[in-house]
Amino acid sequence: MSFCSFFGGEVFKDHFKPGIYVCSKCDHELFSSRSKYEHSSPWPAFTETIHENSVSKFKERPGAYKVKCGKCGNGLGHEFVNDGPAKGVSRF
Repeated sequence: MSFCSFFGGEVFKDHFKPGIYVCSKCDHELFSSRSKYEHSSPWPAFTETIHENSVSKFKERPGAYKVKCGKCGNGLGHEFVNDGPAKGVSRF
């Protein structure tokens, strides 16, 4: 996600204050803190987006989708099929 820095560590992984996560390049609304859940990965994980067009996705390989901002195309990370809290909800 935009919030992930592979070189400097993830600053929003353990951030659970109420609010809206937005694209770091264009401020497009992406996720609500209400849809965020704890995950073992080094980046934040969410169960749903704010708007239908918050993100765009394309299949990168079996079981993995590349996720981008739905407005500007900024790379946000990956969604992994059947990875999520309890019910197999995908994560971003």
